[in-house]
Amino acid sequence: MSDAVSPAPSKDASLTDRLTLPRYPLSSTYDARWAVENQMGPHALWLLEWLAPALGLDALRPCARVLDLGCGRAMTSIFLAREFHAQVTAADLWIRPDDNAGRIAEAGFADRVQPVHVEAHDLPFAEGSFDAIVSVDAYQYFGTADLYLPTLTRLLKPGGRIGIVVPAVREELDGAEPPEHLKAHWDPGFWAFHSAGWWHRHWTRSGAVQVEAADWLEDGWRDWLLWSEVCAAESPYPEMARMARESVELLKADRGQLLGFARIVGRRR
Repeated sequence: MSDAVSPAPSKDASLTDRLTLPRYPLSSTYDARWAVENQMGPHALWLLEWLAPALGLDALRPCARVLDLGCGRAMTSIFLAREFHAQVTAADLWIRPDDNAGRIAEAGFADRVQPVHVEAHDLPFAEGSFDAIVSVDAYQYFGTADLYLPTLTRLLKPGGRIGIVVPAVREELDGAEPPEHLKAHWDPGFWAFHSAGWWHRHWTRSGAVQVEAADWLEDGWRDWLLWSEVCAAESPYPEMARMARESVELLKADRGQLLGFARIVGRRR
């Protein structure tokens, strides 16, 4: 770990205790209040900490060049720089680079994390620019098209890895109607949630990567629910709090029957 320790552990002991989970020890060293204030969905640091072992140390070795695609408010980019000493390109469409630059500098990683404003289908990087590509809670928005992965993985060095974590379903949904128990909470965007098996098949068919992992986060829905309950109560942004409340209602209606997270890792052929 870097000597830089910002964001420091929170002084809000009750919030810190509630968000300290044994299976995410690295994430627990970050300021819980900072994480809540910069969230844009499920807990991105928890999900990245789950993803990292599947990517492997060769992809996240010191000074590795990593594209963090759909980085949001750059929490994941800071995590990659702090925990793995990576050189990170923090790419996002919705958050301005100036906003992320301030957050990155405050965390002490302005020399390792470069924020950029990009659209995922128009990435201004040369072929073979990166040792690894990661995407946490974002890839489902732009990566389900059949031809997307081959275009994206051209940015990887041969043998480089891409790893994503996305909201997912246990089994693929059949038909045109949402599950009965979720109809009252369903958003059309949820049709972009797929199973780990679907992602394995989707990436394998592309011919762009050898799939090395495609699995399900056991009891991930419980982590998602806990985080959503905290953000509904603690987020300083009304829109974020509203979205968190909607997630709480959705996850309580589902109780782990269908919803959770999938992790997919592939190596460029």
